[in-house]
Amino acid sequence: MTDPAWLDEGLEHIWLPYAQMKTAPRPVPVRSTHGTRIALHDGRELIDGIGSWWTAVHGYNHPYLLDAMRRQLEVMPHVMLGGLAHEQAYTLATRLAALAPGDLSKVFFCESGSVAVEVALKIAVQWWRNTTGQVRSRFLAFRGGYHGDTFVTMSVCDPEDSMHSLFGPALPSQYIAALPVDDGSAVDLDRMLDTHRDIAAVIVEPLLQGAAGMRMHDVETLRRIRAACDRHGVPLIFDEIFTGFGRLGGMFAATVSGVTPDIMTLGKALTGGVTPLAATIASRRIYEAFHSDDATKALMHGPTYMGHALGCAAANASLDLFEQEPRLEQVARIEQDLKSALEPLRDAPQVADVRIRGSVGAVELREAFDVQAMRRRFIDQGVFIRPIGKAIYLAPSYTIDAADLASLTAAIVRTAAG
Repeated sequence: MTDPAWLDEGLEHIWLPYAQMKTAPRPVPVRSTHGTRIALHDGRELIDGIGSWWTAVHGYNHPYLLDAMRRQLEVMPHVMLGGLAHEQAYTLATRLAALAPGDLSKVFFCESGSVAVEVALKIAVQWWRNTTGQVRSRFLAFRGGYHGDTFVTMSVCDPEDSMHSLFGPALPSQYIAALPVDDGSAVDLDRMLDTHRDIAAVIVEPLLQGAAGMRMHDVETLRRIRAACDRHGVPLIFDEIFTGFGRLGGMFAATVSGVTPDIMTLGKALTGGVTPLAATIASRRIYEAFHSDDATKALMHGPTYMGHALGCAAANASLDLFEQEPRLEQVARIEQDLKSALEPLRDAPQVADVRIRGSVGAVELREAFDVQAMRRRFIDQGVFIRPIGKAIYLAPSYTIDAADLASLTAAIVRTAAG
C-alpha cells in the first residue's frame, strides 16, 4: 500500500522533533489508535512500548476520558483564568493538592512540562527576593539530568551528555553536580551549596533520569539531596514530569521515596495522554512568600492557555480512573513481568546493564548502535520502541495486557541477546 498523499505533501513543510530532516527515515503513517495499539495506514498494527512518550497511561482512546472531553467541549472548551474561574481547573487544583505529599498545595497550571519547570525555577528565584532581598539566579542540577527544551530548562540539563550540548554557549551558566549516591559525592554536593551562595534551588528527576537512558538511583540519594538543601536553606525541586502518576509504583516518586520537595512539576500523564497540560505545585511555605499586600511580590507569569478547561476535564477524568481502576496494581504486575523477561539479559555479552523500576524497563548495550535502524527493525517486528542512546527501554501504558508486554520484551531480548 502506498503512503497517503497527506504524508508526501506534509513532509515538504513539517519540521519533526529531534530529527535531521534530510536523513531521517520517513515517519510511519498512523490511521488510528486503540488500547495499547497503533493502527498504521498500511493495515499493520504496532504494540506501543512507550505510551506515546510516556503519556497514555490508561491506553489510547479510553472511553471515560473521551466522554469527559466531549461533555466539556459542549459546555466550554476554554476560558482565560485571568479574572475568571471555571470548575475544572479549580477542582483539579484541589485534587492535586490532596494527592501531593507534605504541604505541596499551591497549583500553577501551564501547557507543557518544559514551561512547568521554567515556572518552578522562576518561583525559586523570586522566593529569595521576596523573603530575603537576595538575588539568587543560578541553579544546581545533576549529571544525566534532563528538564526540557526551553532555554533555562536546557541550562539545567546535563551540559555534555545531552541533546542540548550544542547550545551551551548560549545558555545561562549553572552548577552541575554528581548525584550524591555515596558519602563522598554527598560531601561534594554540600560543599557546592556552601560555596555558591547564588544558588536559588536544586532540581532533580527523582529516582529515575528518563532521557539520559532510564538511569535510576535509590531513595537514599534523594534523602542526601533533601538533607543538603535543608542544611543550606535552599529549595528543592522535583521534576516529576515523567515519574508522576504511577510510573514508579506510587502516584509520585515523592510518595514512593518518602522524600518531599518544596516544588514539584507535573505533566505528560496528567491528562492520560489526550491533551497538553502541566502543573507546578509549591509548598505552602514557598507560596507564603508571594502572598502579600505588596503587588511586586506576586508571581508574574500567566500562560495564555493556563488551566485549559478541556485539558483540566481530561485530567480530572484521568484521576477518576486512578481511583476506579487498578492502575498501581497494574504497574506492579508490569514490573514483575519486566523483571522476569529482561533480568536474564544481564548475562548476555552485549548487555552492560538492566534497569527496572515500576513500569519502566531498560536494557543498556555496551556498544553504540544505529538508533534509526533499530527503530525500523522493531517496527518490522510489530512493536513501537524508541531507544535512547545505548538504552532500549519500555514505558508502556499501565493497561497493557500480559501478551502484548511479552511481545515487547521478546523483541528486546531478540535484539539484545542476538
